[in-house]
Amino acid sequence: MQYVRSLIFNTQMYVMMLVIGITFFPWALISAKGARAACKTYCRWVCWTAGWMVGLKTEVRGEVPKGEVLVAAKHQSFLDILMIFGVLDAGKFIMKRELMYAPILGQYGLRIGCIPVNRGKRGAAIKKMKEGVANGTAHPGQLIIYAQGTRTPLDSDAPYKVGTAVLYEQMGQPCAPVAINCGVFWPKRGVLRKPGTAVVEFLPVIEPGLKKDVFLKTLAHEVETASDALMLEAGFDAKAARERSK
Repeated sequence: MQYVRSLIFNTQMYVMMLVIGITFFPWALISAKGARAACKTYCRWVCWTAGWMVGLKTEVRGEVPKGEVLVAAKHQSFLDILMIFGVLDAGKFIMKRELMYAPILGQYGLRIGCIPVNRGKRGAAIKKMKEGVANGTAHPGQLIIYAQGTRTPLDSDAPYKVGTAVLYEQMGQPCAPVAINCGVFWPKRGVLRKPGTAVVEFLPVIEPGLKKDVFLKTLAHEVETASDALMLEAGFDAKAARERSK
């Protein structure tokens, strides 16, 4: 029965992505506020329907960062993207330049301040964004990155990418680490959504100025320790799973 409920939930989630995208599109074209309102509406919709359709509640802990902050998160599923973006007042992402030309999606990304980059030219894009914020032509806000570079399994010990440390150095901003347990209930692959409480936790910020290697070790330790605790709270012992897989 939970599988059937999950299938219905997943179907309506993607249908509503299209419905909300089209409904808000005229407003989004003339105002960045319209684009952000559409994205936030979708985040709220998915979290709300997950609660009553599949029994998956969502909870955000910690102090949600505001202003110019680099947000470095663990990434296990589509849900953590929605939960993190949904509570930030001005979240944005780095996106592949090709996505600029995707119907609707590309325009929404640009309107909320996402940074389109060509392969190998992220540094130039970040520099341009910082200059744009300084002179008022680009959106200030929180740049969201995934420190391990991709969605990871629950027992993953994938390394934290050096690119995260490079961004931290380039941006010269505080970094807000984010721990999650979303993958326990909403796995990387498959249809099934499990009941429970998915948690996103914003941890104390790491101030700018650390050397790249020190920053990366600090970030990995803080996020992994907190994420392991959240997963254990949800009934999954990540440490034990990693030991078994060795």
